[in-house]
Amino acid sequence: MTSFKVPSFQDRAALAKQAKQKALEKLKAKPQVDEATLAVRKAARLAREAAEAEERAARRAADAAAKAEREAQRLEAATAVAAEPPALSEAEKKAARDARYAARKKRVKR
Repeated sequence: MTSFKVPSFQDRAALAKQAKQKALEKLKAKPQVDEATLAVRKAARLAREAAEAEERAARRAADAAAKAEREAQRLEAATAVAAEPPALSEAEKKAARDARYAARKKRVKR
């Protein structure tokens, strides 16, 4: 069995040049696409893009409707909060608590 020979820079450059030449020959040998095929591909691409644009527009309309609904709900909640009676002050809360306490004490002492 022969030992491994480390390739020199010239060997590597020559192999790279051969690989590039082989790729170029393969590209040149590739048949050209005819106009009919290109037209079919273009029509398919345009149809796909139109469908995607329509879908995006529908999605944007749905998002806008949902946003408007959320805004309406937020405004409704804000008006409901504004329509509620104001919260009791600390003094009013204390007076109500004292009244409940007095009523409870009155019930116990019978």
